[in-house]
Amino acid sequence: MMLFKLSFQNIKKSFKDYAIYFFTLILGVAIFYIFNSLESQTILLNVSSRTQEMIALMMNILSAVSIFVAFILGFLIIYASRFLMKRRNKEFGIYLTLGMSKRSISKLLLFETILIGLISLVVGIFIGVFFSQIMSVFVANSFEADMTNFTFVFSNSAMLKTIFYFGIMYFCVMVFNTISVSKCKLLDLLYANRKSETVKLKNPFLCILVFLISLSGLSYAYYLVTAGIETLQSADSIFLPIGLGIVTTFLIFWSLSGIFLRIAKQMKKSYFHHLNSFTVRQVSSKINTTVFSMGFITLMLFFTICILSSALSIKNSMTNNLKTMVPFDVQFVKRMDLERKKTITGTDYDTFLTDSDRFDTKLNILETLERSNKDLIADLTDIISFNTYEYPDLNFKSTLGSAFSKIQETYYYMNFDTMEELVRISDYNRIAQYFHLPTYELQNDEYILLADFDGLKGIRNEGLKAKTPITISGKTYYPKYDSCQNGFIYMSQSHVNSGLFLVPDDAVDDNFRENNILIANYTGSSKEEKQFTESMVDSLPNTSYMKSLEQSGLSVSTKISIYESSIGLSAMVTFIGLYLGIIFLISSAAILALKELSESTDNKTRFQMLRKIGVDEKMINQALFRQIAIFFLFPLIFAIIHSIFGIQFCNYIIETFGNEKLLQSILMTSFFLIFIYGGYFLLTYMCSKNIIKEKTRY
Repeated sequence: MMLFKLSFQNIKKSFKDYAIYFFTLILGVAIFYIFNSLESQTILLNVSSRTQEMIALMMNILSAVSIFVAFILGFLIIYASRFLMKRRNKEFGIYLTLGMSKRSISKLLLFETILIGLISLVVGIFIGVFFSQIMSVFVANSFEADMTNFTFVFSNSAMLKTIFYFGIMYFCVMVFNTISVSKCKLLDLLYANRKSETVKLKNPFLCILVFLISLSGLSYAYYLVTAGIETLQSADSIFLPIGLGIVTTFLIFWSLSGIFLRIAKQMKKSYFHHLNSFTVRQVSSKINTTVFSMGFITLMLFFTICILSSALSIKNSMTNNLKTMVPFDVQFVKRMDLERKKTITGTDYDTFLTDSDRFDTKLNILETLERSNKDLIADLTDIISFNTYEYPDLNFKSTLGSAFSKIQETYYYMNFDTMEELVRISDYNRIAQYFHLPTYELQNDEYILLADFDGLKGIRNEGLKAKTPITISGKTYYPKYDSCQNGFIYMSQSHVNSGLFLVPDDAVDDNFRENNILIANYTGSSKEEKQFTESMVDSLPNTSYMKSLEQSGLSVSTKISIYESSIGLSAMVTFIGLYLGIIFLISSAAILALKELSESTDNKTRFQMLRKIGVDEKMINQALFRQIAIFFLFPLIFAIIHSIFGIQFCNYIIETFGNEKLLQSILMTSFFLIFIYGGYFLLTYMCSKNIIKEKTRY
């Protein structure tokens, strides 16, 4: 009972100095509960079956991510406990001097961990339940769901999962504390606060050499993920720049720890101004003894910035894409003349095609629908129908011309034998106005290449710069422009057009039709439109070849289905990105804050000495503020530099979704950084200021 009372008094006494530790635990519990309660919140949403599938997928991914998050939070809690134990060395030494056994100290720490765990779990879950109701509104808006059935939700599964994972974390802390106490020595505990961390002066020439080598390696990694992205031919090759970035980050901090103090000393005017010499030595000592921590925090901040920016960019871009890339209610696409393709591709369709099927594959979409479902046509308006064409001797390789050899060396994994898709200029101009795209004019010997997929624009442009001609039915056509023009013909939620050739109307004939495309609007109200589109696929003709061949037949895309898929995907990416980004950001800031609080505790006597020699309180506070600011800024600056190149690489990976809102996403990420990271910095300064003042009253 005495140990329980003592542990309760210790928690009460430490709460003021280490409020950040308790705050981080509570915040971690709350965030863990909020994101794991999404499943219970989404059950009440009135959404379509397609959206429900996306929500189910999101929850499965979030469950897997939660395991990873639990490891991150577990590392954070154990790391924090290490510094709290260090802060209490003298206290434990006094306990041993008074006759308390190490076993009793271990029990004391056990009671404290249990109490801290219970308090953080109860308060964190309470806060999580409250904010999860706000999250419900955000979830409903993200999935554009009907909230008429909204009610208060408490997730038993999220609560049990939170208790289970954090229970394991606190158990690990108990084991860690027990081991630490068993290894402690009385003399070391009593005089721990009098031991100053030795600033190990490394060989300056070795540090400079390591710094230059690391800088070169990091520059090469930056090159690989930006200008040299083409050299990364496979998924495995991406590990080279990642590995270089990680290793060089730690080496740069190691080398800086050896030259930072020497460089500062050379700037004598600044070094001896006010308390700058004191601040510099404090910072140098911290960098020297926290190389691993600083490197690790830098990488976590880097991942935070990239994850948040990319996730928010995908959501914003996909939302923007829906406004411009899906102007019609429905789009039908039908592959034409399957029997003819036997002579072109070698595919034997005779096994699947009946006489009726052979006839149907020669009909366009309107003719097919009139044979089987005239009522469907009656519900459509603003109908536009056109064809695309393919020629067996016009493939990707032939359109690159003299640039092919060089491109093949770099992109040897690409299939250059795929046939190109062509469309008549008049057909394209008819639909371009609906997609808010420019229209074009062509001379009878010109062509235009359209593309909106940035990953292939550069390759396509090499062929256009070489003035590569194309030959159609014996006639030669030349590029009107030396670069790809923006454009597309298929409704989609992302930019996927890797190449579409606009040619004069008389350049192609219907014997080489590849696809027949029909786009239209629905005549009814929006409510009727949803019912219509949901049942449209079931009402389409089901001929034997459509059932047998996945690569053929008639397919349909509706505005509603594209919207639901896009909204579901963007919401899923946003929630996962926010979950990981916030956890990484909190962990990084908390580790720095706890380290600073521990340092402030160890440095009480140093600040007292400053007061004894006449330094006023304002100057002491300024010195404290500067050293904490430098300690927080070091990893942040490195992380921002990494992120400048990392975001470019992420943008290359997700470029099909577009990057129109990338700046807006970066600004939103900056807000999170300022609010959370900056908030931890200010809290750390205020708590540290309170710690160094505490003993001056006695």
